[in-house]
Amino acid sequence: MTANTIRVAINGYGNLGRGVEKSILAAPDMELVAIFTRRDPASLDTLSGKAVSIDDMADYQGKADVCVNCGGSATDLIDQGPAVTQYFNTVDSFDTHARIPEHYATMDSVAKDNDHIAVISSGWDPGLFSINRVIAEAVLPEGSTYTFWGRGVSQGHSDAIRRIPGVKEAKQYTVPVQDVVDRIQAGERPELTTRDKHLRECYVVAEEGADKAAIEEAIVTMENYFADYDTTVTFISEEELLRDHSAMPHGGQVIRAGETSPNTTQVYGFTLTLDSNPEFTGSMLVATARAAARMAAAGERGCRTVLDIAPALYVPIDADELRAHFL
Repeated sequence: MTANTIRVAINGYGNLGRGVEKSILAAPDMELVAIFTRRDPASLDTLSGKAVSIDDMADYQGKADVCVNCGGSATDLIDQGPAVTQYFNTVDSFDTHARIPEHYATMDSVAKDNDHIAVISSGWDPGLFSINRVIAEAVLPEGSTYTFWGRGVSQGHSDAIRRIPGVKEAKQYTVPVQDVVDRIQAGERPELTTRDKHLRECYVVAEEGADKAAIEEAIVTMENYFADYDTTVTFISEEELLRDHSAMPHGGQVIRAGETSPNTTQVYGFTLTLDSNPEFTGSMLVATARAAARMAAAGERGCRTVLDIAPALYVPIDADELRAHFL
């Protein structure tokens, strides 16, 4: 470790926490100091051997420059974010778009009260896609922006299903309506509802004796997750889930179709194709943790989003090299 090494902690060790751990261990300028867990630390098969009880979190105050919160957006991060920001600068991937203003206000207050910085909603959507939506809007002020996700596994939506009573395990796939994507890429600017753009496919393993009809109703009516989409729910065995749905692919695209003058059509696009959603999200969170640590060291306090961060803060590359090789 050098004087410039960024000391990072992880809060939570599910799929996302493991992705964050891999990215930290690969970073040339970072040291992983702890993985906080609600489970027995001895039971976790981590790559780093850094698991500690979440009950010991306060003991690490001053030993980590930033903590990456890896809980789910449905319930965890709303509570975890403020609690952990009492001790550390924090980063999260909160992705319930409708509640981002509320989460921002809470985190801004807690971060300022505790002399910290908190960067929220910094995965790939919200996150990388947010940056591209803003750039596209700036470059093509006359136009329409569309965001498509998938086909792929949504960790947040899968987690929301798992929290329904009677659900043992679940995977949710977000599926874009390809005909609509093709029309926009050709320069059309249709008016679309949420339901027009995506389908949601849910594969659910129910607990023995669970009320499957009640589970399905809870899924398809869940606000902020499924209520505004055409959603299918398929109940399968645990063996089928492991056999057919163990991978975590995802991806998506931001498209803005517009005109720079009458009848001069321009189409802006940004696309992700991901073999592992949690590993890519973890990589984005770790890059954001680097930026958060640098902003904190520069005296910034309060809540931020990816829209507030200069690109150079994300990378372990000095300004001279960035100007020479990345412009």
